[in-house]
Amino acid sequence: MEVGGRAGPQTTTASSSSSSSAMLLYNLPLLSALLSFALAQFLKLFTTWFKEKRWDSKRMLDSGGMPSSHSATVTALAVAIGLQEGTGSPAFAIVVVLACVVMYDASGVRLHAGRQAELLNQIVCEFPPEHPLSSVRPLRELLGHTHLQVVAGAILGFIVGYLMRNTN
Repeated sequence: MEVGGRAGPQTTTASSSSSSSAMLLYNLPLLSALLSFALAQFLKLFTTWFKEKRWDSKRMLDSGGMPSSHSATVTALAVAIGLQEGTGSPAFAIVVVLACVVMYDASGVRLHAGRQAELLNQIVCEFPPEHPLSSVRPLRELLGHTHLQVVAGAILGFIVGYLMRNTN
């Protein structure tokens, strides 16, 4: 049946479910965000080697470090939505606010939580062996990002989001 010269909506859930899955492959904002995240995590291998002169494959799964994958992800998402939907769209407004919250949190709350974990780990190391907390597993220290790491992630996200734009 045609409505206004266009085919009507599909009524089967199987065909709409499979078409939704196929549409994810063409969702440029989502693909931009995922690619930006993956690139940022991969780059942490090299920035760790540059800084510490050692390869550490675990860095690809950790939070913290250079560049910020959180910042790269939300910036790529914002750029891709801005280019696709326009900067006046409600979706762009939502993702810009989300990006600001994520980047503020990464360089503020999470950075300071990591510094507190570092201090607490130092204190626990000074406990005598008979102390009940002396055998507690150390807290994760690399949680947040410096401002430079956040900016580097945002630049990476901007580049990926821009390069992934739909050229049609």
